[in-house]
Amino acid sequence: MWMETVLDPGRIQPYEKIKSKGLPDNISSVLNKLVVVKLNGGLGTSMGCKGPKSLIGVRNENTFLDLTVKQIEHLNKTYNTDVPLVLMNSFNTDEDTKKILQKYSHCRVKIYTFNQSRYPRPRTCPIPWRNEAWYPPGHGDIYASFYNSGLLNTLLDEGKEYIFVSNIDNLGATVDLYILNHLMNPPNGKRCEFVMEVTDKTRADVKGGTLTQYEGKLRLVEIAQVPKPHVDEFKSVSKFKIFNTNNLWISLSAIKRLQEANAIDMEIIVNPKTLDGGLNVIQLETAVGAAVKSFENSLGINVPRSRFLPVKTTSDLLLVMSNLYSLNAGSLTMSEKREFPTVPLTKLGSSFTKVQDYLKRFESIPDMLELDHLTVSGDVTFGKNVVLKGTVIIIANHGDRIDIPPGAVLENKIVSGNLRILDH
Repeated sequence: MWMETVLDPGRIQPYEKIKSKGLPDNISSVLNKLVVVKLNGGLGTSMGCKGPKSLIGVRNENTFLDLTVKQIEHLNKTYNTDVPLVLMNSFNTDEDTKKILQKYSHCRVKIYTFNQSRYPRPRTCPIPWRNEAWYPPGHGDIYASFYNSGLLNTLLDEGKEYIFVSNIDNLGATVDLYILNHLMNPPNGKRCEFVMEVTDKTRADVKGGTLTQYEGKLRLVEIAQVPKPHVDEFKSVSKFKIFNTNNLWISLSAIKRLQEANAIDMEIIVNPKTLDGGLNVIQLETAVGAAVKSFENSLGINVPRSRFLPVKTTSDLLLVMSNLYSLNAGSLTMSEKREFPTVPLTKLGSSFTKVQDYLKRFESIPDMLELDHLTVSGDVTFGKNVVLKGTVIIIANHGDRIDIPPGAVLENKIVSGNLRILDH
């Protein structure tokens, strides 16, 4: 099934075409039909942090959650609207998230939460830790848990029609008025029930899920579903040119209809995990985008890369904290001073994995406006006001330490363990 890559014309629309229609005078009334939903079930453990990932500081001491609230508050103030924020928490993140929500009580954003399900881990031997015996079953659980919470019906009763769903760690996933207008005022009069934002694949995205077509329906195919002999073909940038950003626009009434008919069909993804104690387990999960085939008149929109800005590692964190981006009303935009629209390829070694260690290694974030590629490995620290340009590779061998001095300008340089600086 996944091999069929030829899509009917019009099943994936270029964003420029959607944007070219402009915005109607009544954009405020259109916005009032929208709900922003953020997937907030993940912990910050991969970056060495305890608690919900959404509470990690990413820019000027703002957390992912702070930036999200600021974005929606700015929308509500600008257009005099009432766009609410809904957080889908997991049992891992719910308690800590609810505690922090009190700080937003004076913001012009209504905030709701609901919990995704928790499933017992399939196991061949007993798991002694109480919490370790359970897992959240992937973000595909949103449909059932949103409906079961009663919140979906509440929002429908308030006149809401669409949700915009995205990962809370994707800083590019802001409300796009042009896509919303296309949903609410479709050119052919027939509304889409499901829109998936896709973007052009680069070498960094070869594992991202892609859209295919089968039996007349759009399908999301994840790498975990691809038979091993075909994995290299799936990763091909020339055959599968786009990937799923997990920015989704979905009709609330359609979710209700399909949920009540038990008609949302999603493939099960088998996710092997190793627990802290070294025990190997499997988790059975579903992905929110996999439901695309269950909805009517679904559509892909090929959006600019700027709408996909995930922060999964401290290497990503370095990019969004740098002068590559400017911050305005909670939204990050690429600096106009950067000549290239692409972000530098950045790889920080294991000494930088934990946020706490990463922050200690930078007296200030380097100037990266003219950087193309950065690789750092080993015990390396950066002084204040360092400038990185072109390709910079810094490798401290085991037992060595490299301190980049304050004010250093490294352009196309290799800095090795004995502190020789070589032209690259």
